[in-house]
Amino acid sequence: MNWIHEKATRELARIREGREKQVYPYFREFEAGGLHTSIAGKPIINFSSNDYLGLTNHPKVKEAAKAAVDKYACGLSSSRVQATTVEHVELERRLAKWFGFESCLTFTTGYQAMVGTLMALADKDTTLVLDSYSHACILDGTFLAAGIPGRAPEVRFFNHNSAKSLERILKTKERKHAIVLVEGVYSLDGDKAPLREFVEICARYDALLLVDDAHGTGTLGRRGTGIIEEMGLEGKVPLVVSTFSKTFGGIGGILLGDGDVVDLVKHNARSFLFSASLPVPIVAAASTILDMLEADGPALVAELHQKSEYMRSGLKKIGFDLGKSDTHIMPVMCKDERKTLFMHIALLECGVLMVPLTYPSVKQGEERLRVNVTRGHTQEDIDTAVSLLGQYGEAFFVLSGEDLGPLEEGA
Repeated sequence: MNWIHEKATRELARIREGREKQVYPYFREFEAGGLHTSIAGKPIINFSSNDYLGLTNHPKVKEAAKAAVDKYACGLSSSRVQATTVEHVELERRLAKWFGFESCLTFTTGYQAMVGTLMALADKDTTLVLDSYSHACILDGTFLAAGIPGRAPEVRFFNHNSAKSLERILKTKERKHAIVLVEGVYSLDGDKAPLREFVEICARYDALLLVDDAHGTGTLGRRGTGIIEEMGLEGKVPLVVSTFSKTFGGIGGILLGDGDVVDLVKHNARSFLFSASLPVPIVAAASTILDMLEADGPALVAELHQKSEYMRSGLKKIGFDLGKSDTHIMPVMCKDERKTLFMHIALLECGVLMVPLTYPSVKQGEERLRVNVTRGHTQEDIDTAVSLLGQYGEAFFVLSGEDLGPLEEGA
């Protein structure tokens, strides 16, 4: 046994324990795509999906992707430098117009969009200022930028959604420039950034505000363009990163901003220059969903909000703690690892999938099931989920807060 095998064996002990106790919750194998799938032959209502407007499986979207396969095959076998199509350029033009920005650049993943943008823009004269709840793509982009010899920026964190904490850091930063990094909607808690306050503070200190609006795209604002539209801040946020992996039903990243800034990223972002071009079938699917948003965006978003409020009302009436959520993403707080895992298993046995989040994804004592409500869920889906959550919330003492004891005492 070599040292790396020993390391793997040692560090996977907790995962082995979960598998042995039959509570390991991840990498379950879907047998079909969508909000209504199956696992091991059993029908499943999927509340872990980010397909917020339920458009991924729309027949028009599938047909567009199939037609693109016939024309371009599944991939272009090179990076965008050598593999840019008219479809890529046209989608970027349309997205820039729809979101209300001068320019747009698409990446192969949303993760790459954030990582590449930060590495391209940050240098030794820059302070990167991060919300303490920042997503992995923001953290990784920051740490990669900080690892470039001779260009390393200063890195500072501020308290989650705290305008006062942000202002303290901007007052005391050591570098000439600052890039402030926040999310529109935080995916673990379902809460929104106080963006108006952040815009005012960044303007006061001449800091660049970059918003990751992956979970706000398609879900916030009357037309669904995100948190900037919802808060009436058009023209006041210079850079936005988003994704195709939620509302746009595929995979891919979006950078929106001023033409020269986007062009700078285009020619310097390593995750763009050295990664294979976004497959055209994905581009075609996203373009078709954009057609739908341009035509019916307000109605689609309104239906999502109606269903979200219906589920929120049902869960609160039962007595669940939904944390600080004020969006379609709702953490059902269990506050105990065993309760969270047992709730997940019990729900799955009854045909409902909800992702359990335990340490280190969240702090100990803040374990929860994450519930993503989408426009594609039916009222019957929601009623089924609320009813089952109520039954098992009471059975596992999630509502009362009674302790079940440590995980190692049996499962």
